[in-house]
Amino acid sequence: MQPSSIKRLDELFAAEPDRLSRLSFEVAGLYFDWSKTHLNAALIAQFIERAERMGFAAARDALFAGAIVNQSEGRPATHVAERGSGAPDDVDLATARRQRMRALVDAIEAGAFGDLTGVLHIGIGGSVMGPALLVDALGRRSATLEVRFLSNIDGAAFDEAVALLDPATTLVVVASKTFTTLETLTNLEAARAWLRGGGVDDPDGRLIAVTAKPQAALDQGIDESRILQFAEGVGGRYSLWSSVSVTAALALGWDAFEALLEGAAEMDRHFRFAEAAANVPLIAAFADRLYAEQLGCQTRGVFAYDDRLRLLPPYLQQLEMESNGKSVTSDGKPVASPTAPVTWGGTGTDAQHAVFQLLHQGTVLVPVEFVAVAEADDAQDPDHHRLLLLNAFGQAAALMQGRQSEDAQRSYPGNRPSATVLLQRLDARTLGALLAFYEHRTFANAVLLGINPFDQFGVELGKEIAGRLAQGGDSGSLDPSTRALIERAGI
Repeated sequence: MQPSSIKRLDELFAAEPDRLSRLSFEVAGLYFDWSKTHLNAALIAQFIERAERMGFAAARDALFAGAIVNQSEGRPATHVAERGSGAPDDVDLATARRQRMRALVDAIEAGAFGDLTGVLHIGIGGSVMGPALLVDALGRRSATLEVRFLSNIDGAAFDEAVALLDPATTLVVVASKTFTTLETLTNLEAARAWLRGGGVDDPDGRLIAVTAKPQAALDQGIDESRILQFAEGVGGRYSLWSSVSVTAALALGWDAFEALLEGAAEMDRHFRFAEAAANVPLIAAFADRLYAEQLGCQTRGVFAYDDRLRLLPPYLQQLEMESNGKSVTSDGKPVASPTAPVTWGGTGTDAQHAVFQLLHQGTVLVPVEFVAVAEADDAQDPDHHRLLLLNAFGQAAALMQGRQSEDAQRSYPGNRPSATVLLQRLDARTLGALLAFYEHRTFANAVLLGINPFDQFGVELGKEIAGRLAQGGDSGSLDPSTRALIERAGI
């Protein structure tokens, strides 16, 4: 049920002639349109007051100053320093480590590992999702190496990852913040066996480690000269700006990696200095809070109308749900309102023939986000891209306008919100700005809620139980259902 104080979208457009100009913004080569949401001037004013009450400006300053913003772990969040936007000491350290990464990339390109045809990148979570998104979005037509990403401990995933790789000419990159993650270490051992089985006499000589714990990588037998370090304050889901993206730098070229960082830095500057009423990540967070808290929306759909961005929805799932999927505030008290909605999505136009039925006529209200690119980068008739974009814009119009019919089956209620992010072109700079936008939006939501977006204790318990059982731990303390499943599986 829509609160009576919130007008229909068509009524908002009729009542506010300047609505589009007030709720659309251009930043870093991206155009943001939040006019098809239920935000209005009064609501934005209320949210700005809330942001002031929650200390948003001070929290943002603390983030960029390198102060402790991850209170539960006593750490700063220094991912912004990786693109030159943080505390001077953090920026200097990140720059030095990036120079070391550059030197290793240069050495590899000069033949230090022989003739390379492929890279196997092993990690899990942000250690894989960020670099995979970069390579898939930017490297389809330009990558000179066959790059495969491996995260799942499932042996079938390993088989698929190495199927197109030649062990004699493949470099293995192992990315793990702590270098203790079960899935990553298991796949590391499988990679060693695969290299050895492929005739590589010294498998460890083909390994590069990326970690915040270099001693742990040394303990795994990886030589110090092939260990790249990143800061403890860089969380996994925020780590693509760091040495974790060495694989992307190899595949795309160093200039592309630097452009990625500059695009993100441009969004950093906007987020840091723009007034609240024109601050795009903050405005997006206001819309998120409106739909979660006042309209009871438990999900948000993100649809990339560009196949190069097909990995964006799953990337955002981790960023938003791992960061803000909390039920207590930073000081451990129960949170007073819904936190992160379930982020989900897909690619257009495929999704139109699958889930858009529910979006248009279902009983669940889902705010939708369309992400599209104005300029194509394919070898097909330009009409392909024209029709793709028209579908994105047409779907957004249909969600808002609806259409009444005497046949109830063919009636569309309309008044369904959407936002659109339109990139002029998809390149390293605009992709960096886009991903930084989503990071800052996530942070802004956290401040409005009073929660810590930089820890993720919720992922630990299940892993602890699995690890204990894998080491022969007593299963007697488990529930009967879980014990029965273990017995039936024969493990």
